[in-house]
Amino acid sequence: MGQSKVKARLKDVLKAFPGAIWLARRVRSYIGKEPLSREGSDGVKALGHRTYVGGLWEEIGKLQFDFLVGEGLLPQHYLLDIACGSLRAGVHFIAYLEPWHYLGIEKEKVLVHAGIEKELGPELNAEKRPTFVISSNFEFHKFGVRPDYALAQSLFTHLTPALIDGCFDKLRETIAPTGAFYATFNEAPSEVVNPDKPHDHDSFWYTRRQMLEFGDRHGWLGEYIGDWHHPRNQKMIRYRPA
Repeated sequence: MGQSKVKARLKDVLKAFPGAIWLARRVRSYIGKEPLSREGSDGVKALGHRTYVGGLWEEIGKLQFDFLVGEGLLPQHYLLDIACGSLRAGVHFIAYLEPWHYLGIEKEKVLVHAGIEKELGPELNAEKRPTFVISSNFEFHKFGVRPDYALAQSLFTHLTPALIDGCFDKLRETIAPTGAFYATFNEAPSEVVNPDKPHDHDSFWYTRRQMLEFGDRHGWLGEYIGDWHHPRNQKMIRYRPA
């Protein structure tokens, strides 16, 4: 069997048995992980702005856009893209939303600059006027508006519980009263011991119950959506202010 056929078969197996992905990563934690890629500007320089945020540029970018439009996102809404990176989804949202209505927050300034310069382009940037905040501390208040929708796609897959709690807490203070927050996560069948420090290229796994409890602690009502056709099988949860 050729290498391409083996990879395709493995992909089918992992999709059919999502727990296999979780198990493989747990085994790696005992036998020694592969070296993690560098973070920050050095990492972006080494990997490129598309690969740094996970690759699958067109597929995952369009997936996020189609999903939120299906959830009711309209051009007049304000959207907060948490950990917007180099605008893999942002290029779609910015083109769709009214000027000033895209709010992107990201800790790596170099990613945002690459997204604007190499993906969005100066003309669309000038026309749509997206707003960006560079912050590693979820400083949502700096936007000065209450978003109607918020999205954290493949963010909690890299964060510790303390940081996830901080995101929920601060977003609860700033989101619109009728707003909705969508977050993806790697779903584990039971609680696991995750790394004790966040890392852009490491994976964190949480149970469905843990994810719902994160929201509950900070005044959110969570609703498990589950599969939304993510190519890496990340699951989706919708949260609304309680």
